[in-house]
Amino acid sequence: MTAVPAPPRLSAGLLASGAAAFFTLGVLQAMYGAAFPLFQARYGVGAAVVGWVASAHFLGSAVAPPVAGVALTRCSVRTVVLAAVLVLAAGVSVVALAPTWLLAVAGALVGGLGLGGVSAALNAAYASIGTRAVNLVNAVFGVGSVLSPLLVAALGSASLAWPFLVVAALSLGTLGVVRMWNVPDLRPPEWSGEATRPGVRLALFALLIGLYVGLEVGFGAWLARPLEALTTARPALVLSGYWAGLTAGRVLTGLLGGRFAPSRLVLGAAVLTTLAAFAATQPVLAPGAYVLAGLTLSPIFGTTLAWVARSLPARRVPYLLVAGSLGGVLAPAALGLLYAHWGPGAVPLALAALGLALTGVVAVTARVTRVRSVSR
Repeated sequence: MTAVPAPPRLSAGLLASGAAAFFTLGVLQAMYGAAFPLFQARYGVGAAVVGWVASAHFLGSAVAPPVAGVALTRCSVRTVVLAAVLVLAAGVSVVALAPTWLLAVAGALVGGLGLGGVSAALNAAYASIGTRAVNLVNAVFGVGSVLSPLLVAALGSASLAWPFLVVAALSLGTLGVVRMWNVPDLRPPEWSGEATRPGVRLALFALLIGLYVGLEVGFGAWLARPLEALTTARPALVLSGYWAGLTAGRVLTGLLGGRFAPSRLVLGAAVLTTLAAFAATQPVLAPGAYVLAGLTLSPIFGTTLAWVARSLPARRVPYLLVAGSLGGVLAPAALGLLYAHWGPGAVPLALAALGLALTGVVAVTARVTRVRSVSR
């Protein structure tokens, strides 16, 4: 077997394109919910309809990854990223300037396609470099998501168009950064065992990513509801702490995660997240446990993608993002049903059950892959 060259050293130039792109994606991803009142005021739509614009965006972002995966078999990462960023810029420009509601929804769909394409291609590229790189660029996504509601609040009072035109400008800025510093190429896997059962490995990684996204979105969507029953808890503050922990943890993983094998890091994070969910069943521990869950969840996504790229071709990564989207759709809906039937206490118990399932899948995946190469 031909030796795989060592991954490139992390540098500002290597991370620049990913940081610019993921910051732009984070701003857009969190913008629609914050802008709902602006859409209602501009187009005269009700609360039951305004959610269509966000649904169209997420539909586009879920459809794009397999398209990007196919494109990566024929085109360079740079070509796919540049094309997807142009699609993103076009879509958000339509949202900003659309004279009708349906055209705004169509623009959101196009923008979502661009976002999904950029995310899929860059996650594959940085995952093939290693744990540190992919976690650092994903941490910048979190920074963009935190700043997005502030951007809507500051500019939306003048016009709905301004926040989305800022995203279009950020997209054009990303184009310039990509052209100046380029993007990493896909590196071959470092699989050191027998190259057998790739379908089994892909299925296990898909299940792992789906369970992870279900947990991340499940915590974010539902942790406030059981906390509302606790007079000492401040749900909004705890929710902010959860997302802050998720972002800070990805930065820490980007700085220190290369010291650990991806399988061990993901397994440890899954175990700690499960314990945090169980702790949240106790009222006195719940606020801190939910914040801790954000921190313990943080290494899983990026590190799993790096793990995938060590045992399978990195161009498979975009297909796994579809499994993540499915988990993000199913878990909040299931938690809602459990909440309706069993009350607030069902939420942390269900999250703990998801954590146990994730831990089991990680353990099985580690046994199947058995990557012996050193962690990056």
